[in-house]
Amino acid sequence: MSPTEIRRTTTSITDVPTRYRHPVAIDGDAPTTPTSGGETMTGTAEEHTDEAEAHTPELDGEYDADAIESHWQRRWVETDTYAYEGDPEQDPNTVYAIDTPPPTVSGSLHMGHLYGHTLQDFAARFQRMADGDVLFPFGYDDNGIASERLTEDELDIRHQDYERQEFQDLCRDVCQTYEAEFTEKMQGLGTSIDWNRTYKTIEPRVQRISQLSFLDLYEKGREYRKKAPAIWCPECETAISQVEVEDDERGSHFNDIAFDIASSGTDRDEFVISTTRPELIPACVAVFVHPEDDANRDLIGETARVPIFGHEVPIIEDERVDMEKGSGVVMCCTFGDQNDIEWYQAHDLPLRVAIDETATMTDLADDYEGLSTEEAREAIVEDLDEAGALRDRWEITHAVGVHERCDTPVEYRVSKQWYVEILDHKDEYLEAGREMDWYPEKMFTRYKHWIEGLEWDWLISRQRDSGIPFPVWYCTECDHPIMADKADLPVDPLSDDPPVEACPECGNEEFEPEEDVFDTWATSSLTPLINAGWDWTENASEAGDGAFTMDHPELYPFDLRPQGHDIISFWLFHTVIKCYEHTGEVPFEATLINGHVLDENREKMSKSRGNVVAPDEVITEYPVDAIRFWAASAAVGDDFPYQEQDLRAGEKLLRKLWNASKLVDSLAPADPDEPAELAQIDRWLLAELDDAIADLTAHFDAHEYAKARDRLRTFFWNTFCDDYLEIAKERADDPSTQYALRMAHRTFLELWAPFLPHLTEEIWQSVYASESSSIDESSVHRRAWPSPRGHEADLDAGETAMAVISALRRYKSENQRPLNSELDRVSVHGAVDGFEAAIANVMHVAELDVLESAPEISTEIASIDLDYATLGPAYGSAVGDIDAAIDAGEFDVSDDGRLLVAGEELAPDLFEIERERAYDGPGEMLEADEAIVIVE
Repeated sequence: MSPTEIRRTTTSITDVPTRYRHPVAIDGDAPTTPTSGGETMTGTAEEHTDEAEAHTPELDGEYDADAIESHWQRRWVETDTYAYEGDPEQDPNTVYAIDTPPPTVSGSLHMGHLYGHTLQDFAARFQRMADGDVLFPFGYDDNGIASERLTEDELDIRHQDYERQEFQDLCRDVCQTYEAEFTEKMQGLGTSIDWNRTYKTIEPRVQRISQLSFLDLYEKGREYRKKAPAIWCPECETAISQVEVEDDERGSHFNDIAFDIASSGTDRDEFVISTTRPELIPACVAVFVHPEDDANRDLIGETARVPIFGHEVPIIEDERVDMEKGSGVVMCCTFGDQNDIEWYQAHDLPLRVAIDETATMTDLADDYEGLSTEEAREAIVEDLDEAGALRDRWEITHAVGVHERCDTPVEYRVSKQWYVEILDHKDEYLEAGREMDWYPEKMFTRYKHWIEGLEWDWLISRQRDSGIPFPVWYCTECDHPIMADKADLPVDPLSDDPPVEACPECGNEEFEPEEDVFDTWATSSLTPLINAGWDWTENASEAGDGAFTMDHPELYPFDLRPQGHDIISFWLFHTVIKCYEHTGEVPFEATLINGHVLDENREKMSKSRGNVVAPDEVITEYPVDAIRFWAASAAVGDDFPYQEQDLRAGEKLLRKLWNASKLVDSLAPADPDEPAELAQIDRWLLAELDDAIADLTAHFDAHEYAKARDRLRTFFWNTFCDDYLEIAKERADDPSTQYALRMAHRTFLELWAPFLPHLTEEIWQSVYASESSSIDESSVHRRAWPSPRGHEADLDAGETAMAVISALRRYKSENQRPLNSELDRVSVHGAVDGFEAAIANVMHVAELDVLESAPEISTEIASIDLDYATLGPAYGSAVGDIDAAIDAGEFDVSDDGRLLVAGEELAPDLFEIERERAYDGPGEMLEADEAIVIVE
């Protein structure tokens, strides 16, 4: 291993000690810190300070990423370096609040987590340096189907076999272990999260807020309970909302099935319908024809007999029939799709339930009772064929609506559910979206299209055990809902009594508890209010009837909502709904939408394809700061590939920054005085730095992290290291250069801090931090974001001068001359005004002339490349003569660009000419970008 190589051991992120994880009380329990093996260890952060202090920041030797990164991750947490210190009384404009997405509990950190949370951290670190007070919290979405399925899989149990509270306790135990592991891994990414502000969507405080939200919307008339068709997942055995359904291309069959006509109003004996779901035939309640369908209009008003099952149904006209699909005649079953539901409601059709909550055929299916829908489909098709009713059958591929959590095809069932009314406020939600700043702006289109395509109100009730219960009881006599008192929340109707002894409607004293729980999005949509401390306070108003308050009103509305583009219709839209209805305000000023990480072939990562990159393996092999450098490589919002070359580029940058810092430390004192006057070359560097600061600030403000990273790398690597540091070696004793060196070094450490937090902290603490100050005070991440200092210089002239110096350095190297060897005479043609002395001093030029006009230079043809693929068929054996003539220099180029050679005239598209400039005067010509340099 070379002295400058970054050391990365084979320690996995899961091997990093969990002792520096901030202890967080869970549901009121004493703080415990699970180890990676699931056991717990007690104690506070202060008890482990001695180990944290074992590492002393220093610039000696190589950069030990493994030791240094784990050290600073531990220290930042222990010392609350990133704790939010805001005051409810302060101006909201002095606070930057980030509404972070609470991940569902899974225990596994995927590349999306790694990328998305790193982008959020870029915003948090920049704003903390720019504005001071930043709330960057973290939460876990640990209620609902995801945690329930995790618990069932982990413990190999079924929730149906347990009482609800017993199963919920098991869920919390499992989730707590996974959350501890996930927290450990998140801290291993070096994110600047305030771990004191961790929340869980199942904890009592959040349950209270969620139930308050329900009561508030109910009182405002924005919620209702209704027995109606709802989207149903047979696998999860619960109703779901429209947002949880996604299309999946699956193989199926179209079946042409003959229906007999049971009435006598038409000359026809039968008609044919086409369907992909013959298992729904027992649920058929009507047949529909478009009123303008000339081919089938004679069927309207007649009666059809359903094949195999024999019951008769009416044939009705409706404009929603697609005449171009199949035969133009459609059966309506309760229920196959949204059209069936609309027809059922519009025409007051009867209800026939042939499929139960587990996608099993009911007794209405006669001989097919007990079969799954797939089994019944095949059996019914066979019987239709045997009965002569199956007229055709062919394979197709079509979009099937599936539950996004389990990929199970959804059904539609009539059940009594709770809804939030949203269809009547679509325009308001759309306008709320327009009030936000979108990064990137194109993502607003996804939000807009989702709202425009809404067909259902938001179904928020779930028939599950893991979740927050509805705070409702029902009168057993009249079904009147009894709502819990706000002061009593959180409540569980299964174990708590209602707040009244008798029904206010009928006087009955018996009540039935609501057994359903909230959809998890009904709670996670409240994260801005959860983090702002939204609550109900009794007797807060003059009327004495209480009011909603916030513990931290300075946070709301939040400044930023970062999230992936795949949950715009889930989390972002539902948050807009909830917060807008509760507060009348848009919940955040801006939203930052990140894309997905793809494999190296730009394909979506999936376990089935075997192309998943495990973050643990990446973090084991590469420094976290190198991974963060990679995370800044793509424009926000774009999906982009995981490429190891980007990580290796990050490693190289870390080495460059470490070694450059050691060189600066050897050339200049840590805190030199500012000279009365800066040398031109030093003023140019600081003016370039001012220009970079302005660009970076604008890029960070616009969340253009890729542009910020590349702009800073160009300044640091090219301008500072390749150009200025080489000059500084020759001017190390000059106070002007010492000051410029240190000013630039301190500044670009601050500029790199959001991207490379571990490395910049190590260097800053080694060189600039006061030994007497605590880390939360001296951290580079607590520094003010740099501002341009107003240094003025001719940047173009400075750039040209740097190019001249680089050309002369290269000339000496190629001629094996020492860099401090003297050059007798150098002439320069180019804009280097004011930098003549710098060029002469740095490159030891005895006499430097700046030419007003360019020296005599000719342009010669260096080579001619022929397009042999085209020439061969066209010129045959003459190609050899053409080649020989070119090699002998026996050719010419006409004024219109044709090549005259070997008696032929070749068109310009048959060859390419490479030209080079030649100098015939005294000395040797060097090219330096826009300048010409002559060395004599």
